[in-house]
Amino acid sequence: MSLEKTIYLNQLLSYYGSLLTDRQLSMMQSYYEEDLSLSEIADYYEISRQAVHDNIKRSEKLLVSYEEKLRILAKSNERLKHLKEIRPMVKGQSEILEKIDYLIQLES
Repeated sequence: MSLEKTIYLNQLLSYYGSLLTDRQLSMMQSYYEEDLSLSEIADYYEISRQAVHDNIKRSEKLLVSYEEKLRILAKSNERLKHLKEIRPMVKGQSEILEKIDYLIQLES
């Protein structure tokens, strides 16, 4: 799996993870955040490696479908991009820079 896909799915997990079932969320966190193998997760849940794989693939599809419909991550990334573009334009205006930095921190 590519690094970009892993980063993207981690971001989706942070935005939409609470919409998954507890079991789906736990498996996704184990796989993507803790970097456990399918076999390690299967051993923990006492299920087959294939069952873990199917659960993770199904959860990935759910997360992607949530983003396609809601676009929360895309909108956040767009806001962050614009804030970073605006920041150099307000040199010397510390109060505005502080607000921009705060907004950048919220979006990161």
